[in-house]
Amino acid sequence: MASGKSDLWVRIGSAIVMFAIAGTALWFGGIAFGLLLLVGGALVLVEWFALVRVMAVPGGTKKILLLLGPLLVAGSMAGLWYIRDHLGVTAALWVFGMVWATDIGAYFAGRAFGGARLAPTISPSKTWSGLIGGMIAALVASATIGDRGGIIGVPLWIGLFMGLAAQLGDLAQSWMKRRAGVKDSGKLIPGHGGLFDRVDGLLPVALILGGLAVAGQIAVRAAG
Repeated sequence: MASGKSDLWVRIGSAIVMFAIAGTALWFGGIAFGLLLLVGGALVLVEWFALVRVMAVPGGTKKILLLLGPLLVAGSMAGLWYIRDHLGVTAALWVFGMVWATDIGAYFAGRAFGGARLAPTISPSKTWSGLIGGMIAALVASATIGDRGGIIGVPLWIGLFMGLAAQLGDLAQSWMKRRAGVKDSGKLIPGHGGLFDRVDGLLPVALILGGLAVAGQIAVRAAG
């Protein structure tokens, strides 16, 4: 029991530190946020490559993953930077909010309703009820933050699909870890594993929304 409480406090402390660093950089934007993305992206790639090296996969799949990692991470970080720099802090919070809501909704829906396993050979703890709960939570976050933040150009029910994308990113990383025979992608964050463990759902969401923003499909309504 004492060990469990100690682990919980370590997790909480790490989460507070991560939130403080990310929140401060996000608020100030510019160089601060850019540096956070560069350092974070580099650390995620270190963990990605380490996983791929020890993964048991057939044929040339490792070469594909070694190429996919830099493309995914660079595209996602660039997307986040563009949204924060060109659309503002609220638009960036809209992106993060959908991903956070997905995690929370999936966790509580899975605990409350249980039911059939989503992908038992990849991640036994995930359920279909958790998938649906995460998608609905992302929808609520998108509609709430997007409406208050004046997000236009895309329907705010896009959160439903971002909730799906975030969970697919989580499942993909779980597949990588299972193939590598490891529980976490790294040990960088006490109580939480690696940084990749914390942003696996954010990567596809940031890539998609960043691409839409760059293409001019997402904008922020002018005040007044």
